[in-house]
Amino acid sequence: MKKKGGLLIACCFLITGYLKAQIKNDSVYHEPYRPQIHFSPKEKWMNDPNGMVYYKGIYHLFFQYYPKGTTWGPMHWGHAESVDMIHWKQMSIALYPDSLGYIFSGSAVVDSNNTSGFGKNGKVPLVAIFTSHDPVGERAGKNNFQNESLAYSLDNGDTWTKYNGNPVLKNPGIRDFRDPKVMWYANEKKWVMTLATQDHITFFSSPNLKDWTKESEFGKQLGAHGGVWECPDLFPLKLEGKTYWILITNLNPGGPNGGSATQYFIGQFDGNKFIPLDDKIRWLDYGPDEYAGITWGNTGNRKIFLGWMSNWIYAGQVPTVKWRNAMTIPRELTLKQINGEIFLASEPVKELTGVELKPLVNIPVLSLKKDIVPLLQTLPDQYALKFRIDKIGNYSMVLSNDVGEKLVLGYDKESNRYYIDRTKSGRVDFNPEFAKTFFAPRLSTSSSSDIKLIVDASSIELFADNGLSVMTCVFFPQKPFNHLQFQNRKNVTIRNLELLPLKSIW
Repeated sequence: MKKKGGLLIACCFLITGYLKAQIKNDSVYHEPYRPQIHFSPKEKWMNDPNGMVYYKGIYHLFFQYYPKGTTWGPMHWGHAESVDMIHWKQMSIALYPDSLGYIFSGSAVVDSNNTSGFGKNGKVPLVAIFTSHDPVGERAGKNNFQNESLAYSLDNGDTWTKYNGNPVLKNPGIRDFRDPKVMWYANEKKWVMTLATQDHITFFSSPNLKDWTKESEFGKQLGAHGGVWECPDLFPLKLEGKTYWILITNLNPGGPNGGSATQYFIGQFDGNKFIPLDDKIRWLDYGPDEYAGITWGNTGNRKIFLGWMSNWIYAGQVPTVKWRNAMTIPRELTLKQINGEIFLASEPVKELTGVELKPLVNIPVLSLKKDIVPLLQTLPDQYALKFRIDKIGNYSMVLSNDVGEKLVLGYDKESNRYYIDRTKSGRVDFNPEFAKTFFAPRLSTSSSSDIKLIVDASSIELFADNGLSVMTCVFFPQKPFNHLQFQNRKNVTIRNLELLPLKSIW
């Protein structure tokens, strides 16, 4: 084994048969680059997750969908269902464009008390709240071409009927007036809508989902403003017995590593106003490829987040053929306090363990003298890799293949940042912004560090320090990455290294 500058201290998995999904005659769900543990549409274009709601044991995922092409087009609501958020079944299209326009992003709620009056014969209505986007008005230069509309389902989300009184919230003259996220505010027995309005958030309330009153605005002078605010979310979380409110606002462009990204605020909400704890900018995911993320509704105390795994800079150019783009792994959100400051942490949902297989590698201590672990006969098409470092210092980990392509990730102590470098990761020629190195600050102050990686056919998700620092990154190698090495590891001991195969959800 070659050493590079004396710094190569390797944990090298040399394998055959990696990424079998790319050699199965391009069958559906097994085409080149097709994710095997992430939801992606059977074919055609997908972007933002929409209408995420849990009801009668089913997680519903609606999503921005164009069924006639692999680039963005007239938006529909696609639909998928799951009992565990891991295995998905794509359903029929839920909502089609109509005379009011395309079906842009929004949310869905369980109207248990039938406040809307849509329920009949004791059937509880699911109600979707979405943006009607009028392309004719947009082309005409109007500033009120986005309005909020309703649809309801009385058969547990299988079929939907649009409300004949749409739109229920008319645009007062704001070009970007969209992506309603609605929740029930029990203290005042009313629905609260969090709406993205150009460069800030506007809150509305309603007793019945049909009649809306403006409550307040937030964010004109706070947060990142490199682009338009989109896809907001508002929900409570507890930390040490105290309730805090989290306001998510997705931003495009203006993310910490370029393009689209998800920022959040922590504060209090009284049914009328959101008051932040401070004016600091916080990012939920520092990687280039998580956007439009929101949480499922009706999940009780669990707050489960899902994002679109792409970036608007190049989403329509990535080198897939029959389909474009996927969702992240669902992530459970919690609050953590570091030096008196509160942060939102996220880690893969526990349901992901349901597709874990027996570990292929389980090494208590990867010593400095150990250059190579035993040769493996197979490496899974997708896997989770976990390890711990007692005293954090510089290190890098390299995924590479036999044609010299590589993805490098690690930690730089001087700048106190995690990083992912995909400059030589394979196909990078489709957009000049793709081949870059991306960084995430290390928020933890502990001397030890734990790392969890979720690796799929064309993506990696890094969860560091119990989910305090998170990065999502897609890549497109011409041949599978069949080597994994630790490099530049001086005085850093890798402990409890475990590699778990993940069974394909398809």
